[in-house]
Amino acid sequence: MSAGRYAVGIDLGTTHCALSYVDSEKSEGENIVQALLPVPQLVSPGAVEARPLLPSFLYLPHQDEFRISDLGLPWQSDSTRIGGELARNQGAMTPIRLVSSAKSWLCHPDIDRKSPILPAGAPDEIPKVSPFEASIHFLAHLRNAWNGLHPYEPLDRQEVTVTVPASFDPAARELTAEAAKAIGIEHLVLLEEPQAALYSWVSDSQGDWRNQVRVGDVILVVDVGGGTTDLSLIAVTENAGALELTRVAVGEHILLGGDNMDLALAYLLKNKLAQSGVELDRWQLQALTHGCRQAKESLLANPELERLPVVVPSRGSRLIGGSIRTELTREEVQASLIEGFFPAVESSSRPASRARGALTKVGLPYAQDPAVTRHLAAFLGRQSGATEDLAGFVAQHPGASFLRPTAVLFNGGVFKATPLQARVLEVLNQWLAAEDAPPARLLESRDLDLAVARGAAFYAHVRRHGGVRIRGGTSHTYYVGVESAMPAIPGMEPELQALCLVPFGLEEGSAPVAPPQEFGLVVGEPVRFRFFGSSVRREDQVGELLDEWREDELDELDEIQTTLPAEQRKKGEVVAVRLQAAVTEVGTLELTAIPVDATEERWNVAFNTRGNRGD
Repeated sequence: MSAGRYAVGIDLGTTHCALSYVDSEKSEGENIVQALLPVPQLVSPGAVEARPLLPSFLYLPHQDEFRISDLGLPWQSDSTRIGGELARNQGAMTPIRLVSSAKSWLCHPDIDRKSPILPAGAPDEIPKVSPFEASIHFLAHLRNAWNGLHPYEPLDRQEVTVTVPASFDPAARELTAEAAKAIGIEHLVLLEEPQAALYSWVSDSQGDWRNQVRVGDVILVVDVGGGTTDLSLIAVTENAGALELTRVAVGEHILLGGDNMDLALAYLLKNKLAQSGVELDRWQLQALTHGCRQAKESLLANPELERLPVVVPSRGSRLIGGSIRTELTREEVQASLIEGFFPAVESSSRPASRARGALTKVGLPYAQDPAVTRHLAAFLGRQSGATEDLAGFVAQHPGASFLRPTAVLFNGGVFKATPLQARVLEVLNQWLAAEDAPPARLLESRDLDLAVARGAAFYAHVRRHGGVRIRGGTSHTYYVGVESAMPAIPGMEPELQALCLVPFGLEEGSAPVAPPQEFGLVVGEPVRFRFFGSSVRREDQVGELLDEWREDELDELDEIQTTLPAEQRKKGEVVAVRLQAAVTEVGTLELTAIPVDATEERWNVAFNTRGNRGD
């Protein structure tokens, strides 16, 4: 452990970043002294202000667009990259140079996340950065802001927790950890965002949370942020008479959030403009999308506003003022978001899917169905037996078609709009009423923009000094594919079995686990490792070999293609090995192959980046 005075929580978000911290020297137990870091940033050329949120936008200006003296920050900065509020505002006018949703790209499994690909689709003359670089930029900005305020307690000496979506796969978690280490953070732990939101709620209650929940409660955390919908279930259990919190399930990775909603509003206004004879090109639509985001946030935050203008830069000079003007109304926002993204559906509803086109442009793999309520129904349906192995839960819901939450905690900037909270609670309670179950109650959350950072700081503090912890370990069971040694048959690949490497709920950072079998490992020539994960097969133990599984039971993860060094062995030799698996504290799955012949050789494979690597 580090000797730093502060426990720091960082929300590295799709839409904004925030840093909160606990002064451990002035805190005791759950009575903590917590503060938010004001983040200096450019808000206009030559104007720096400290604000609680750092917008997660990066603008790549033309060399003649600004004077270098107008882009100075309190620390040495790179004038070729502008982050924060000015980046967001400038990008609304020139979206071709704006990097946004870097976090969503960071978890895209089908791209090289360290290659300069952003802004996506920008012409060759526009400079580009990778999703990984953009993440480093935002973290470095927060580090510099922290060190400026705490010069004698720099960030690299503190205990730091960075949050990630619960549904992030091991590769995306590792990239996030690598980005944090690139800016000097050594004492790092990753925390799932829904858990951070619940920790924030616990912290805000100042110990009263134990009077607001009881043994047998199942808390549903619905987290809809800028880029993702994250669903988690946390049960209230008991140990030696004391209440505990146990995470029992997380949802799949759903790329659906505020970005989708802004785009829906942009298309609504695009159609309005088309009816008046105004057509927009691709980049104008992006500018319109940014304008819709700003108008949407203002309309939902201020009930006295009924409509707001939205301005789009014009491509020609024939329009007065060189811009296109339209407006967005409160009625349009609520109708589009509530009915489009939170429709009233049955508990048996499932997300719609369609066959994808054979050819497609490179882009984010957004969810095909925009209805958050249908994704919620599918999640609760899959997890109907998630609490059966917990004491006091076995006979709670006999015959239930879905797992029945008793309380709901909302998180994410989308839910700053209270009508959206009300709709989700209304739909969920209709499902519960249909099965004669009591309605779920709302757990009041504080400041949805800051809850994740605040909860991460609280977690960093209690992890070191003691306090309530959410138990749960890994959210999936993990497997590696094992090919059968069968004779070659024309047109048929060797049969594949799935070997359980990591059981559900294994605590991160715990001792490695080892299947009892021996396997053959091919060295000295190109090979591939196929990995799988399951959020529903909770009973599989280390060493179990699955011959068959349903399509909805196992999801294939990034495969690793590598050549394992042969050293003194022959190329293509099959070495008898035993396997050992571990999950690090930052959620990286590491697989080690140890030769049976007791040599000093070790072959390690870990989820690192797209394509990964074997050592």
